[in-house]
Amino acid sequence: MTPIEYDFLRKLLKERSGLVLSAEKHYLLESRLLPVARKHGLAGLSELVQKLRSPGAEPLTVDVVEAMTTNESFFFRDKLPFEHFQNLMIPHLVTARAVQKRIRIWCAAAASGQEPYSLAMILKEMGSKLAGFRIEIIATDLSNEILEKAKSGLYSQFEVQRGLPIQMLVKNFTQVGEMWQVSPDIRAMVQFRTLNLLNDFSHLGTLDVVFCRNVLIYFDEKTKIDVINRIAKITAPDGFLSLGAAETVVGLTDSFKSVSGRRGVYEPNEAARTATPLPRPLAQPAFAAGGLR
Repeated sequence: MTPIEYDFLRKLLKERSGLVLSAEKHYLLESRLLPVARKHGLAGLSELVQKLRSPGAEPLTVDVVEAMTTNESFFFRDKLPFEHFQNLMIPHLVTARAVQKRIRIWCAAAASGQEPYSLAMILKEMGSKLAGFRIEIIATDLSNEILEKAKSGLYSQFEVQRGLPIQMLVKNFTQVGEMWQVSPDIRAMVQFRTLNLLNDFSHLGTLDVVFCRNVLIYFDEKTKIDVINRIAKITAPDGFLSLGAAETVVGLTDSFKSVSGRRGVYEPNEAARTATPLPRPLAQPAFAAGGLR
């Protein structure tokens, strides 16, 4: 692959997904995209680039972007964000939403589903504390292929051993051959949708909790600022944003501020919020305590 071809792929990925590849990431392109080339009957990356430049290349472009943006995930990744969710965010919102009895959660980079299912299992464990509440968990990702895996709720023995407590495995999974499948009630708690963070997502409506973890690190500074500011516009004034361990809003934007003593948790900065009304959410199914409503 020539430098010109490499630069073409870098530009394509930046425009379509926000992914920023440094000049020395040839090995990553080769490992991720050679299987895509073979799938389409192409000899190598040079032929792949040639095909991408030709008319009617959209299906191939989608495959290329999905191959490069599919990131690994595992249950209760980093633990601390899920402790904050259980011990800070939900208790606060249960009190604050005592009248509306509705809580809306968005996992903005859901990958293969472990993060939203982890949140769903926590909510199920909280049981009676959420009696009468309608809770939506919206899980989005750029990749259709990875979301299909997430919807199936099927995970290998290796995947369920990564971060998932044994008692939760027993309670919430059924063994299917050599795989483990998330129980129907947990799967019913999560709505999976395809969404590109570079595009408008205001249609999601007002959200109480946003998990946008381990995705901003792949963006350049301008894109990070844009995404964070747009998230702020649809986060409830008393809502929460959870970022990955290597991510922060500090030094980027004042639309969020850190929650004292809670690493990785942010809340909207009222002083910086615009006067633009928050959009209303579209009517979507939600689960209520005891089942779907």
